[in-house]
Amino acid sequence: MNILFIHQNYPAQYKHLVEWLGLMRKHRIVFLTQSPKVPKTTSHQIIQYKPDHKLPKNSYAVSRYFEVSCAAGEKVANICKELDAKGFKPDLIIGHTGWGEMLFLRHVWPQAPIVSYFEYFYSAKNSCMDFDPEFPITEEGEYAMSARNAVNYLSYAACTGGVTPTEWQRNTYPAAFHDRIKVLHEGIDTNLLVASNKTSAKLGRLESPVTRKDEIFTYMARNMEPMRGFHVFMRALPQILAARPKARALIIGGNEVSYGVRSGDQGGFRARMEREVGAQLDWSRVHFLGKVPYSTFVGTLQLSRCHIYLTMPFVLSWSMLEAMSMQATVVASNVEPVREVITDGKNGFLVNFFSPDMLARRVIDVLAHRDNYAEIGRKARAHIVKHYDLNSVCLPAQIDYLNEMLPPRLRGKL
Repeated sequence: MNILFIHQNYPAQYKHLVEWLGLMRKHRIVFLTQSPKVPKTTSHQIIQYKPDHKLPKNSYAVSRYFEVSCAAGEKVANICKELDAKGFKPDLIIGHTGWGEMLFLRHVWPQAPIVSYFEYFYSAKNSCMDFDPEFPITEEGEYAMSARNAVNYLSYAACTGGVTPTEWQRNTYPAAFHDRIKVLHEGIDTNLLVASNKTSAKLGRLESPVTRKDEIFTYMARNMEPMRGFHVFMRALPQILAARPKARALIIGGNEVSYGVRSGDQGGFRARMEREVGAQLDWSRVHFLGKVPYSTFVGTLQLSRCHIYLTMPFVLSWSMLEAMSMQATVVASNVEPVREVITDGKNGFLVNFFSPDMLARRVIDVLAHRDNYAEIGRKARAHIVKHYDLNSVCLPAQIDYLNEMLPPRLRGKL
């Protein structure tokens, strides 16, 4: 079979799926991406591209996202025409809707099954956009959020079927979308992500590596920003460190913006929060690790006595499930997407997103009574293995669904 993957980042949500299909050695796989860095050798062909159209400086803010998406969709469609002319006609197309890359595929291959990844339906009300009054959305921002959904609507009209990783994410979409969107998580490699008592980490300012014997707690986000509760974490940090004089905070993430608006403060949100609480902190015990390789992320989480995961009501991070797979005692914000996975007091703990004090008190208690919370970590892993394990749960379900999308003559051949 010929299978086409499309995602601006490589391999993103399709890492495990594309690897598995490649190992079968019976499919020709092409992956279109904007990612500047891709491996030199894979089981599939990777085509990198950049949209031809660039936004003018005075572009209309409300429709900017749609214009960028159309540019990506047009470029992808043109590449697909070239593939078609060379004889590549996909039996299955799999791709993410978020950047417009799937918009015009029907103009190239009207009959090909298209399975689209629907990540989030934007709303300015009762959503992450108006969740935290400290960061209010502007009127122009409200209009822009609604306008972004033009891509969602057009992608839905073009697809054969769709997937999204959680029930909460599907529920952000109008009810009319639900019959064509199936909840299928990408999966967590629980064979790789296990607890380890042998892990250690060398921190630049310390003579000796830290180990599981040290009192380590962790926070991780792709970037330090309000959407992932960085401001709440930083406001809880002085109280945690004061109560636990041997504790160290290991913080993973960058200083850019993944979600929401960019900070107007010099140095971004991290610098803003350092200025706010810095005088109260023992900086010798606060370690910003930056963006790290995946192996370093895993090793850091294996050291953690308590992992803090904060988010507004938004797309659930893989990192929380990965931490649970490694038997971390997770303290997370009490919002709906998190509650889909964590039951308070059973396989983790939930705290009010707006209460740094509540967060600090729970983390302090976990750090002070590590042995008392060991069962929480074991139940966390058991939950992930049962519901999100890559090889026994998620990957088989994905393959089954993709087979359903194929025409009858090809079903069961994935």
